[in-house]
Amino acid sequence: MMHAAGVALLALALTAGQSMAEDKDEMATATKALVEDTAEQAEPTAEPVEDDESDEGDAAAEEQPSELEQRTAEADANKDLAFGAFQRGYYLTALELALPRAQVGDPAAQTLIAELYASGLGVPLNVEEAINWYRLAAQAGDRSSQFALAMYYLDGVAVEKDRERAAELLRQASMQGHALAQFNLGQLIATERPTPAGYAEALEWFRKSSKAGNPEASYSASQIIARGLDGLGERPEDALPFLRDAAEERIVPAQVELGLALVDRAIAGLPVDLSRDDPAFVAAAESEDATEGYMWLQRAAMTANPLAQNRVAKLRERGLGVERDLVEASKWHILARRAGLKDDGLDRMFARLPQDQRAEALSLANLWPDVPQRDPFANEDAPPALPDPDGVLDLEPVNPPSGVDPEVDLTDVAQP
Repeated sequence: MMHAAGVALLALALTAGQSMAEDKDEMATATKALVEDTAEQAEPTAEPVEDDESDEGDAAAEEQPSELEQRTAEADANKDLAFGAFQRGYYLTALELALPRAQVGDPAAQTLIAELYASGLGVPLNVEEAINWYRLAAQAGDRSSQFALAMYYLDGVAVEKDRERAAELLRQASMQGHALAQFNLGQLIATERPTPAGYAEALEWFRKSSKAGNPEASYSASQIIARGLDGLGERPEDALPFLRDAAEERIVPAQVELGLALVDRAIAGLPVDLSRDDPAFVAAAESEDATEGYMWLQRAAMTANPLAQNRVAKLRERGLGVERDLVEASKWHILARRAGLKDDGLDRMFARLPQDQRAEALSLANLWPDVPQRDPFANEDAPPALPDPDGVLDLEPVNPPSGVDPEVDLTDVAQP
């Protein structure tokens, strides 16, 4: 799946259901002709000057700028004003200011106009006209237009679907450092060439995109490295920095995988049945890896990710990376179970709880909202939970049933 979320000026209106004409060659030709005609005027042929012309005549001629020079100077003056108007939401003004510069071949102005038509900002939505302007700007080397045009070719919206043309445009934009183009190019390569060589090439583009700050690219890079898809063998430790980059940007599967990896590292080598009082277990439970691992799983659990909720319940039950709390463990277990993730061991733990603690756990679970809670470790609202990377836990959170008798066993609670 290609991702283009997070682009400030490329919120493309690619609605597949919208009726769109596929053949606008005449409009594209007319627009191209306008720019070419203006470009031809940019290099006027110098007229021969007679030797007997007076100096006054020469001075007068030099003082009179050509019509093209006047238009170019006006366009230069309007450049910053156009983008300023766009950012403030004065879209018609932005169009009026950008058009003179776009007509003399400025790719940034052409991209701005394309954005207005692509998103219907100040003008009727017109994807065909947007594509015309994107083409002009892409041909002039504008990386944002190259990326936008590639997305149209990938989706087959208002143009015939053409993955080869899309890949070519993505590569052009990627070579200029466009982070989302690099990510999508990597995705395209990995999808079409799922071989060690293909994954190795995709990884290079994911690395570049990740370095530019794209968390989805960081997560994709971690998957190739951890699983050794590039033919270099599994390298889970090398994947951790990429997982952490993605987790810090609230990519939920990355938070889950990072949390699990850190906890696994904390308890590596310990017997499964080791007592909680054993010094080795105490050292592992209080280690930085266990504490950080729990923190990442807790963050993911707060977004209603069932796998994270289940693992938080286990860690709470064991007191690993966090203070032991059987009521909290039961609450998280109930939430995960209602989302479809069962755990016989946690069922038995809940059944052994005193009646008042079972009632408290059920009450806490029933108070859990039917939307993800705010991430307590971040300054912004947490995003919706993402599908589990293995595709087996893509489950929507279920609104807990109201009026549940707190004295019933967990197995008797209404399940979806």
